This record gives sequence, C-alpha cells and structure tokens, in this order.
Amino acid sequence: MAKHLLKLMDLSKGDITDILNLADQLKYEKKHGIEHHYLKGQTLGMIFQKSSTRTRVSFEVGMYDLGGSALFLSSRDLQIGRGEPVEDTARVLSGYLDGIMIRTFEQAEVEALAEYGSIPIINGLTDYCHPCQVLADLMTFREIKGNFEGKKMCYIGDGNNMANSLIVGGIKMGMKVAVACPSAYQPDAEIMKWASENGDFLCTENILEAAKDADVIYTDVWASMGQEEEKAEREKVFTGYQINDDVMAVAAPDAMVQHCLPAHREEEITAKVFEEHADEIFAEAENRLHAQKAVLVKLMGNK
Repeated sequence: MAKHLLKLMDLSKGDITDILNLADQLKYEKKHGIEHHYLKGQTLGMIFQKSSTRTRVSFEVGMYDLGGSALFLSSRDLQIGRGEPVEDTARVLSGYLDGIMIRTFEQAEVEALAEYGSIPIINGLTDYCHPCQVLADLMTFREIKGNFEGKKMCYIGDGNNMANSLIVGGIKMGMKVAVACPSAYQPDAEIMKWASENGDFLCTENILEAAKDADVIYTDVWASMGQEEEKAEREKVFTGYQINDDVMAVAAPDAMVQHCLPAHREEEITAKVFEEHADEIFAEAENRLHAQKAVLVKLMGNK
C-alpha cells in the first residue's frame, strides 16, 4: 500500500480489500471489548478547513481506540490560515506528529502536504474526492451483500467528490457503476474516461435508467459545503434527482440505500425512503470509524 491515502485511484483492488478486512477485524474487536492499541503513543494531527461531524469524531475516537491521540487543528489555529505555505506547514508538522488527516477544499493542498511532509497524509475530504467515506461505503455494502463482483452501484445527484470516489471504488472492486447527473454537473471527466476503459460504467441524465437493477443506490446533498450561494439555482437543476419510491421500484428488489450525510429529506431523498433504509445509512456512518482505523493502522502502524 502507498505511504499516503490521497485518493482511491492510488489504491489497488488488493489494497482496498486489505483495508476492508482489517476494518472488519477492528470492528469485531471494538464490539467485543478487545483492546487494539496498535498506534500506542502516536499522535494524529487533524487539519480542518471545512467543518465536520463524522470526520472529526470518527478520527478522534479512532486514534483513542488505537492507543494514540488526535489533535484538532482548525485553519484559525494554524499559520496556514494566515498565508504560511502548505509546504512549510508540512515540514514543521512532520517534526511533531506521526500522521496528518486534512479536510479541505483543494486536492492540490493534500498532494502538497504529502510531497513536502515526511509522515503519512490522509485525505479526509476535498472538493475532488472523499476516499475515507467510500471505504466505509464499500465496507457496509460487503457486510450486507457479501461481495462486489457483478453487483451494480448507482449514484444519483451532483457529480461531486462523492461521485468521483464512488465511481473509482466501485469499478476497482468489480462492480457495475451507473451515475445519473444533470449534464452540467457530471463527475470529473478523467475519472469517467478511466471508468469507461476499466469497467462497466454509465453516465446518464436518465435517473430510472441508472437505477435499473441496482443493488445499492447512493445520493448526496444537492449543494455541498462552499456552494451555499448556488443553493437556489441547484434546487431548480436537481429537481427530480431524488431517491424515491419510483427509483426504488426499478432497482433490485433488495436494493440498499446509502447516504454520506447530512441528508436533506425531500430534496435528494424522500423521508419515507430514508427511514425505510435508516439502518443501512447509519451502519454506513458508523463504519467511517472502523474503515478509518484500518487506514490509520495501515499507514502509521509500521513504526
């Protein structure tokens, strides 16, 4: 496995499988009260330039479970928020910490931390991708469905960081992947090109075509963090891009529903469908903890 987790494209199918297998083990150990202090005495720095509920709590609890500690660093706490170059921040923090998780806007910032730092860097979210979330999504799908090969994943909504990472994760694990997005809001063009060349991939504006026979249907909010000024326009564009009874009727009879949260009921998903699949959605949220602990151990556990 690579030294860092910057994006899922950097991981092989074997790497992802190893992470999921370790995540399953760590989840079992936590549920049964088995101590697993694999990162005893280590410290993870957590840089947040975007606010968070699940990312902050899951990484902080995860480091505690692993016998280490986590240090919350907002952009207000760091000189990076006042113009210090990221390459300088990377080299300074590498002298203090054992790893860094960053949740920010630009993918280039994460890549620069990895280039100039000397410790593992974990992408906790950028506008380009969300690898930690999708590892938890894959973990949840495998828990419930057993395997990936030949299964179909459908994503409905904005072709954002979630769409980008779901496409990569699904194709790498042998799934068919279909996304339904408005034409002006499609996923990254290079990712779609790669998906078309490496797997069974469809991008369409037709929601029911994308959802047909899907084993799992994903969605995300229509306006992500940083897009608040576009909310009114996006509500017009994305009307109809919703997981509802019509969509579930064309999916596989036992189709799962997943949402990375927070959810805006009656926008990207109806309250009815959300509550019918709440167990799956909140299992997905919990699995952020276990999947990220596996990443932490894989990257920082060889000290």
